Amino acid sequence: MPAHAPLRLYYERLLAAYGAQQWWPAETAFEVLVGAVLTQNTAWTSVERSIANLKAANALSLDALPALPEETLRTFIRPSGFMQRKAATLQALCLWLQQTYQGSLSSAAEQPTPLLRRQLLAIRGIGPETADSILLYALGHPVFVVDEYLRRVLTRHALAEANASYDALQTLAEQAFANDNASTHAAHYNEFHALIVETGKRHCRRRPSCDKCPLQEFLPEA
Repeated sequence: MPAHAPLRLYYERLLAAYGAQQWWPAETAFEVLVGAVLTQNTAWTSVERSIANLKAANALSLDALPALPEETLRTFIRPSGFMQRKAATLQALCLWLQQTYQGSLSSAAEQPTPLLRRQLLAIRGIGPETADSILLYALGHPVFVVDEYLRRVLTRHALAEANASYDALQTLAEQAFANDNASTHAAHYNEFHALIVETGKRHCRRRPSCDKCPLQEFLPEA
């Protein structure tokens, strides 16, 4: 059986257990961009505090955020940590949108996925997971987001090696939906990633808590 084969069953089992996750939690596509940068190496609750600070200052927009003095921006996003690096990345991301797509996320979304991904990865501070989060959740492109939770699930279920590359894990996840209509890929990638995050938070932590996990029966030892 191909390694990706059980993943479609995992998706269906998690969806039945947890329901649709309505992820990404944001009011606008621009908020998704900001959240994708801020969530690097930090808990989402910390990102929420940073987002709240920006909203309270009316600074959560493509016009307002890059106009902030960098020191002020760092203060607003302090709850998310690494504020010096993240502030610089946010301003560079805004500059890319303004200079390349005249500040239009809809214009950016119309571009080919490989082109957008190269452009995003060229921005300092944006790696594959952040770039793919922006592509999927802000721009609606069908790319699967690989995070630590997915890596844990795949390795603990003996579907991937612990040292597997980001691209290898992404391909594995995407192959689980290869037989679906292409128009549904983005929606399924969105939902499956969100369900994996929920599973990771509840069960697949650094110290796993497998009891009552919807995927427990699929563990090799089971």
